[in-house]
Amino acid sequence: MDISPKQLSVRQFFEEEHGELRLTLLSDPMHLGREIPQKNLHRPGLALAGYLELFTHDRIQVLGNTEMSYLRSLSPEQCQQAFARVFALEIPCLVITNNNDPVPPMLELAQAAGVPVFQSELSTTELYHLLSDYLDDFFAPTESRHASLVDVYGTGLLLTGKSGIGKSEVALDLVERGHRLVADDVVIVTRKADRILMGQGNDLLQHMMEIRGLGILDVRQIYGIHAVRMQKRVEMIVELCLWEERGSIDRTGLDQESATILGIELPLIRLPIFPGKNITVICETLALNHHLKVYGYDSSQELNRRLLKTMEDRRRLRSYLRRDPE
Repeated sequence: MDISPKQLSVRQFFEEEHGELRLTLLSDPMHLGREIPQKNLHRPGLALAGYLELFTHDRIQVLGNTEMSYLRSLSPEQCQQAFARVFALEIPCLVITNNNDPVPPMLELAQAAGVPVFQSELSTTELYHLLSDYLDDFFAPTESRHASLVDVYGTGLLLTGKSGIGKSEVALDLVERGHRLVADDVVIVTRKADRILMGQGNDLLQHMMEIRGLGILDVRQIYGIHAVRMQKRVEMIVELCLWEERGSIDRTGLDQESATILGIELPLIRLPIFPGKNITVICETLALNHHLKVYGYDSSQELNRRLLKTMEDRRRLRSYLRRDPE
């Protein structure tokens, strides 16, 4: 696995989101090289008023109607002092919402400090919502996994195991049976909000598979667009292993294993394989059984409940017969 730190420049942010956020650059393009180090936003009202004790200057600073109305109430000298305090710290950039025009000293001081300034047509609430989504997605923790990801009956199965054990062949067989390939060989897993893991392929290998003996296959071209999808939630890990290497096998399903990806636990199923065993059908059954568990039915727990009930019924019957003298 590989976890890479994210780096976002103001230039990249502007190039990717200026249309969505309706941004206009008001300052010198030469200053767009500044880095945005984190995903949170900040409205610097108290900082402009002079309180810098808890000023989170390393965030994108958003000036809405409230901040701009306050700045317009200041004299030019007071406004200059306010921005001098803010620009003395390394802020990534300023975004003015609601098409507010900058107050006179702002652009000159921003130019001197090298701070990019943007103007947006959107309201502060709209910009916060869209920009937070973009930054959350960009800075979401990500790692790559050597695995295959297939959408089986709506359940994202992450097929793992040693190299050459047959992950791609199982994924191809699932596609042949009408399921959808998300990624093969390299799966990029991203942790989203609400403890959700999303998987997708990389841009170069997307929907390509390597099958030993055949070479590289383009699943989308061979099976059609309905056989692939861009991304899928990862809901279960299926580890393929050799029968002789597995040791003891859980035959009831009561001892559910789990594995952790990016701090989130997922159910882990270890499938021992040998010639003639239909792993594809088992994967389909795993997906359907997962749906049953989501709806509150666990067949292993149900069998255990029946066994315990039968044992309790027999115990009561034996107790009754022992106390019956007739």
